[in-house]
Amino acid sequence: MTSSATNQKWLDQVKWDEQGLVPAIAQETGTGKVLMMAWMNRQALALTVKEKHAVYWSRSRQKLWHKGEESGHVQLVQEIRLDCDNDVILLIVEQQGGIACHTGRHNCFYQRLENDHWQAVEPVLKEADQIYGKKHE
Repeated sequence: MTSSATNQKWLDQVKWDEQGLVPAIAQETGTGKVLMMAWMNRQALALTVKEKHAVYWSRSRQKLWHKGEESGHVQLVQEIRLDCDNDVILLIVEQQGGIACHTGRHNCFYQRLENDHWQAVEPVLKEADQIYGKKHE
């Protein structure tokens, strides 16, 4: 991550959608496992570069979301890539605590389609109420 947060021409090269967002995929360094997908706006991407940990845009809360701010499961960013169409960000991250999903699983892609039904195939490593102190959906 050699980009400077002060020289932000690189931000203009990203194809932001009509809401000013771009999808961001977090991939685990070492294993290559896809951990999650979230959204970023310009500020979230610039902060991610500056702080070297993942910052996303919460569409439901309409605010910046520093991954791990409540759970402690921070994503330390090792590398940032942009796809060939300039409309998807890939973050190569070191996932702190081994949990990326708010459900307490290692990753958010824990459901597999089996016989026309979505089946959970990844274990819960820590219950959400133990992570957040309350029931979290």
